[in-house]
Order: sequence, then C-alpha cells, then structure tokens
Amino acid sequence: MTRPWNRHQEQLFIDGVWVDPGSDSRIEVRNPADDSVIARIADGGLDDVELAVAAARRALAAWSASSRDERLGILHRMADAYERRIPDLGAAVMAEMGAPKRLAYGSQAEIGLIHIRDTIATLESFIFESTERNTTIRREPIGVCALITPWNWPLHQIMCKVGPALATGCTMVLKPSELAPLDAVIFAEVLEEAGVPAGVFNLLQGTGVRVGQALAAHPSVDLVSFTGSTRGGVAVAAAAAPTVKRVTQELGGKSPNLILEDADFERSVRDGVAFCYINSGQSCDAATRMLVPADRVDEAARIAADEARTFVTGDPAAEGTQLGPLVSRAQWERVQRLIEAGVDEGAELVEGGLGRPDGLENGWYARPTVFANVRNQMTIARTEIFGPVLSIIGYRTQEEAVAIANDTDYGLAAYVQSADPERIATVVRQLKAGQVRVNAASVDPLSPFGGYKQSGNGRENGGFGFDEYLETKAVVGYLPSPSAA
Repeated sequence: MTRPWNRHQEQLFIDGVWVDPGSDSRIEVRNPADDSVIARIADGGLDDVELAVAAARRALAAWSASSRDERLGILHRMADAYERRIPDLGAAVMAEMGAPKRLAYGSQAEIGLIHIRDTIATLESFIFESTERNTTIRREPIGVCALITPWNWPLHQIMCKVGPALATGCTMVLKPSELAPLDAVIFAEVLEEAGVPAGVFNLLQGTGVRVGQALAAHPSVDLVSFTGSTRGGVAVAAAAAPTVKRVTQELGGKSPNLILEDADFERSVRDGVAFCYINSGQSCDAATRMLVPADRVDEAARIAADEARTFVTGDPAAEGTQLGPLVSRAQWERVQRLIEAGVDEGAELVEGGLGRPDGLENGWYARPTVFANVRNQMTIARTEIFGPVLSIIGYRTQEEAVAIANDTDYGLAAYVQSADPERIATVVRQLKAGQVRVNAASVDPLSPFGGYKQSGNGRENGGFGFDEYLETKAVVGYLPSPSAA
C-alpha cells in the first residue's frame, strides 16, 4: 500500500513547522477493511493545544489585516497544490475509513477542491463593508477558530471550515477525527506548499475528549466549529459556554424521504435506497426514513430489498465495490445493536440483518439492510444508525407524512419526491429541516448546509459559511469616502 502520509504522520503542524508532540504516546490508525494498523499519529495533549492556540493568536493581527487579493493568492495556490495531491488524499481516505476506491478518489477527495474553488468565487464578490443611512457596517474576522472535524466526509468538512476561515482573515487550529486523521496530514502539507503564513493554520492530532475539549474551553479561542455527533456537540458547547465564545455545529440527522402518492414510485424507492446507503450509510444527511403511502408499504419493501441486493459490498480497493466497511469495530457493533433492536421491536426485516455479508469474514462490513412496517417511535426510526439501514414507514395522508417527518429530534435534511410543483411547495414549507432535496436534484456545493433542532446551528458553504467567521461592527456617524471602501 502506498502511504503518502508517512512523512509527518506522528507530528503536529504548529506555527508553520512540523513538530513532535509533547508526549511519546501514539494513537493507532486502523484500516477497517481488515483491521490492520496502517499508521500511528500523535496523541496530542494540553501543552500542544497551548502552543497551537498561541501560534494562531500571534498570527491573527497580520492575517486579519491582509487584503482580499493576498487571501485570494493563497487560495489559488492551495487549489493548485490540492489538485496535485488528490491521488494521495484519495489513498488516505480509502485506507483510513474504508471508502470504496471510486468514492474515495472521487467525491471524498475531489469535494475539497470544489470547496476551495467555491471559496475563491465567494471571496471575490463578498461584501465586507457597506453603508446604511449614517452607519458604516463592517464585517470583521472573529479571531482564532478551533475547527473540529469528523471522519465520515473528512476533506469535505475540513475545507468547509478552513476555506471560509482563511478567506475572512481568521487564524485556526484544526483537530480532525482520530479515526480518519491521515488525509488531514496531507492537507496540512498542501497549505504548507501554498505558503500560508506561519501560525495562520495549525494542525493538532489527538482525541476529542482531550484535545477537542481543551480547544473548546480555551479562553483564547473565539469560535468553535464542530461537526460530529449530537452528543459530541453538546459536550463542545458545554466546554465553550464559560468563555461565551461562538459555537457552530453540524450534528446528527434522521432524515425523512417523503415519497408522495403522485411520484414515480419505483424510481423514487430505488433512488431512496441510494440516498440512504451513500458512504455505507455513514452520512449525517442520509435518507434513513422512507415514508410511503400505507397501502404501498409492501410494494416499497419489495423494490427496496431488490435494490439493496444490487449494492456490491466488499474490498474498497476492488473495482465495482459500492459499499465498504464501517469505519471501526465500535461503529459496526453499534449498527448490529440497532438492527437487533429493530427486530426485537417488531419491524419487518425484508433484507440484510445481523452479521457480515457472505464471504466477508474480516473487516467491519455490515449487510445492506431494509426494514418495513416501521413505526416512527421505534428505536431504528429515532436513532441515527450511521450504517446501511433503511426504515420504511407508512402514512395515510400527506399531512400525516409531514407530521411523521417532523417527529424527530433532528432536522438536518429531508427529501421529497413528487410530480406536482404545488404539492412540493406546500410540503417543503412545512418541513423542519435545514436542507430539502427535491426529486433527486444534484446538490449545489454553495447552498447553505446545516440543521434545525438537535442537528445543530449555523450554516456552511458559500457566503452563509463566511458569515459564521465574521463579527458585525456598526460604525455610527462615519461614512468612508468611496476610495477608502
């Protein structure tokens, strides 16, 4: 296996240089396809947090005063360096989280480049200063940012945070998940090659319990941007509360997929299985609850089971693999417990179930699973499973479908399938979700992404993402001349 992360895998990137951590302790990184150890990363501690935050604080004055053109120059060089490293980034994602080759080298790695280019486009036209009556309104960088990212879409989330932080003049400390930290090592090398000034970007490795919590609580950190579980988000918010810093969160989801009675039923069900199984079901916006007319539940179950059987589960490196392993033993065991809960609570298991797929005795592979006749109060309908497990729920009326969709602690995403624009408009207005995807439309990377309720607060992407990293200052009674603006 090519291991492009080897050079700096046990180091941290602080104040523009690669440094050894303060402790000799290391964290093993395992390939979930066979549970082999593929790397050892630094197990960062409190002293490392202090060094990284201090470096970011020192760099803030100069970087926050940098011009738009200076920041655009850095971002353009980042894009060039990132594009050259896509093969290495894809290899890292495939190895550390088990993403199938096509997904790892395609969507997983290439999404970072898309976000860099979208950040450039947003920065080129973003308005940092405007006037209203006798007031000048300035948008100024919030300061030092702690960026805590997950393992399931690692480069997507890294760039959704690093991009706007850089573009708005903030400095930052990135703490990736210890389950998928290797792509972040290569990403830091990209920023180093792009010439990001010392201290503007810092990389820490380590656990969320120690490094993540210390960053959230640090008095010199002005903002925490966290993506992960709702439980983790609560812990971060609690740690940040005493210093009254801004906290933005993109957390869990239990997204409904409303297939209305006038939809192309078979196509919508088959698409719905794909919406649930993308990234082996390990996506916070996965369409895990499929809502169909009650008299068509059995038909939906038959179609969904047939579609689930077409998904090829296996070695991520093999051509044609669509579903790789789950990220870790702990995640696999969690999915098994939740499948068992579905069976115990009376849901109809129509495909998949407990254990590994036939022929896959090693690695953390889960069986593509479909449950039918699920009630919305069952554990599998209320808990984020983070595996390839679909729950089919029947409804009697459109109003009941919306009520079931909204009857959840989460509100990250929702999906609607219908041929009637007026019906779509009515349902979309009623759904409590941060993003609604209609009739399998392609996702726009610049569209705002974030959630209602326990799915978090704040938004990422485009100008909405910039807003999270800016403070608003009203200067009353002073209007700059046009040349000064």
